[in-house]
Amino acid sequence: MVAFPEARRPGGHAALVVAVAVCYFAAGRLGLLCELTVDGAVVTPIWPPTGVAVAALLILGVRYWPGVTIGAYLIVLSLDTPVLYSLGYMVGNTLAPVVAVALLRRAGFRTDLRRLRDGLALVFFGALGAMLISSTLGVALLVVTDRMPAHAFWTVWLAWWVGDAMGVLLGTPLLLLFSHARGLRPTPRRWEAGTLAVAAVCVVPFAVYSHLSLLFLVYPLIIWGALRFELVGSMLCALATSVLAALVANGEGGAFRGLSRVEIMAKLQGFNGTMALTALLLSAVIAEQRHTRRSVERACEELVEVLEHLTAGEAPPPRPATEDADPLLRSGDDARPPPDTPEGETPPSPAPPTR
Repeated sequence: MVAFPEARRPGGHAALVVAVAVCYFAAGRLGLLCELTVDGAVVTPIWPPTGVAVAALLILGVRYWPGVTIGAYLIVLSLDTPVLYSLGYMVGNTLAPVVAVALLRRAGFRTDLRRLRDGLALVFFGALGAMLISSTLGVALLVVTDRMPAHAFWTVWLAWWVGDAMGVLLGTPLLLLFSHARGLRPTPRRWEAGTLAVAAVCVVPFAVYSHLSLLFLVYPLIIWGALRFELVGSMLCALATSVLAALVANGEGGAFRGLSRVEIMAKLQGFNGTMALTALLLSAVIAEQRHTRRSVERACEELVEVLEHLTAGEAPPPRPATEDADPLLRSGDDARPPPDTPEGETPPSPAPPTR
């Protein structure tokens, strides 16, 4: 987590609430650039404000939820919507991120996303589960206010739900990663990172704009980014591809040429969803495996050092406490109390081993 000492000063809380509202509104205006019309309703394949809201509440705390409400109000104010729908929209888009953060904290979620369970929790609790609230309430209000026919409920609901979930899957991991940027070291593989960027610039537009439907060419880049650069490499590739694919789909070109609006939405959201899941979960698995390997290597080094001292007839050195040590890798002897020793005496040194 990132500390914000300015929040304790007078006006610090209000300033951060305003900052959340501004970021939410700016993300909403960006999301509206890729809007699609499905059964008379305007939906977005990626709704970035949900990712901004979930990340902000995870980093700053749930008490900054008024910033999400203010940002949602600014968005509906710019769209000239009815009062009833505006109120329902603000409630749904505020309640969904709050519920997402509550579920994630209940599941023991860590914002560094270095465990597979954190990636799964973000997918099922933060994205797919909590975003049911905003999509259901928003589409129901469209029907109640006669802005959409009732027979189009499930089509628009599915598009709304997936769009909100995609905002969490693509936006939240990157924002959480940037919140931990102070602890990240610059990668020594600059040439490889540049090569990956050049490959993405060449492959992604070709795959998206080609009418042969070559979207699968993006997956090797995502796997490459996850294997070598973990979350930052894979999610940046996924985000860039999703944005470009949404722009092409909005113009009904490339791999989306000749499809109806419903087919375009289904193909685009299916592609974006599988790509985001692949990037997020694969990066989490790789990060967890690397952390486990480092813990095992550290435990082996400590064991070798202890054996060297025992062979020399010396007492083993005290083990320094490490915050990131895995408790499953610690020896059971650490939890045992030291043997009783009379006052003024030192425990005898272990005898050297005999062959």
